[in-house]
Amino acid sequence: MRILHTMLRVGDLQRSINFYTQVMGMNLIRTTERPDQGYSLAFVGYGNEQDGAVLELTYNHGVDSYDLGTAYGHIAIAVNNAYTQCERITSAGGTVTRPAGPVKGGSTVIAFVEDPDGYKIELIQISQSH
Repeated sequence: MRILHTMLRVGDLQRSINFYTQVMGMNLIRTTERPDQGYSLAFVGYGNEQDGAVLELTYNHGVDSYDLGTAYGHIAIAVNNAYTQCERITSAGGTVTRPAGPVKGGSTVIAFVEDPDGYKIELIQISQSH
């Protein structure tokens, strides 16, 4: 068994596709239109669905925002250099909500980014150089 995808409900599908591909550097893997059922899907990720988990962006027609609630935490993405990624994300129009730096009480370098719908994304540096 393995995790296939995580589904996020989004208020504007194209805006979210643009964010995850242009700002976060993911690839658009595939899309599905279900007009009779009232939704559209886009799958994005860093690889293909056969090799790793991806994100399923779900747009429910006519719904432009959601209450994220208090149970959702974040998506975590491994990066080689969190400092460089924060600079790249900011220059691409993304929002860094916690700049790159060591986690409190530890040495692992992390940062947080927010997508257009308010979902948090943690960047975890897998190397210690910057």
